[in-house]
Amino acid sequence: MSDAPLNSAIALSRTRTDRARRWRTIRPLLTVYLPVLPFVAFALFPLYFMLVTSLKSNAELYDVGSVPFWISRGMTLSHYGLLSADTPFWDWFANSLIVSLSATVISVVLGVLAAYPLARMRFPGSDSFGVAVFITYLVPPTLLFLPLTSVVNWLGLSDSLWALVVTYPTFLVPFCTWLLMGYFRTVPKEIEECAMLDGCNRFQSMFRILLPAAVPGLICAALFAFTLSWNEFLYALVFVSPAELKTMTVGVFSELIRGDIYYWGALMAGAVIGSIPIVIAYVFFLDYYVSGLTSGAIK
Repeated sequence: MSDAPLNSAIALSRTRTDRARRWRTIRPLLTVYLPVLPFVAFALFPLYFMLVTSLKSNAELYDVGSVPFWISRGMTLSHYGLLSADTPFWDWFANSLIVSLSATVISVVLGVLAAYPLARMRFPGSDSFGVAVFITYLVPPTLLFLPLTSVVNWLGLSDSLWALVVTYPTFLVPFCTWLLMGYFRTVPKEIEECAMLDGCNRFQSMFRILLPAAVPGLICAALFAFTLSWNEFLYALVFVSPAELKTMTVGVFSELIRGDIYYWGALMAGAVIGSIPIVIAYVFFLDYYVSGLTSGAIK
């Protein structure tokens, strides 16, 4: 008997197997990466445009005939030098870092202390209070800075970084509380009950049992608070006047826009440097951020 039909069947089977293997390799590219590519390009384009603009010479930057999307006459770092030499940019950077870190720590601590009883204890009005906390977050900051101005002046904190450290938690604590409430509810109560049976009180069970299990939620809340504090503009503009105490968002705006003259290269250089801490934070903690945000949202 000839082995030709058997060899043909084996060859056909191998061909189909190879095609299936190649399709399994190519399919993610066609069904996942290519559809997402336009959204990635849309999200990254502002960063690309800022970087390109900050590296262009003034001659090319103000030439209406040049293409704005790439560099055709050579790169320059003069705009970054202008920031460092002619403005107290790094003082602004340090001020923003101090205020953002301080407000983030305060907001997360207060958010934990507020979210734990709302998520774990049952008392009259607990559900209504939780909704009220979230509604408080929805109040626009533009409606709050006028009464907060009176509070800051009464405390004697005007024209100081403490004015921002005190006022930023007014819009950070409500959302951190709401987010942590949702995440705390995803942690089983039984592990805390076991700890309390072994002799822990409420605070000990919270700090030793619940918080280590809720690290993704805490990181999510901290990233959110840090991002909002870092990018905040209105309170920093109203409450702090001295140039050396300004945050980066206000300092770059006030010093590099003079009347109808815009120093676009230096503005974009400041925006690029200002984006670095946020990018670093999200690169290192993105998985925790997504886990904490989705777990708190679906509960």
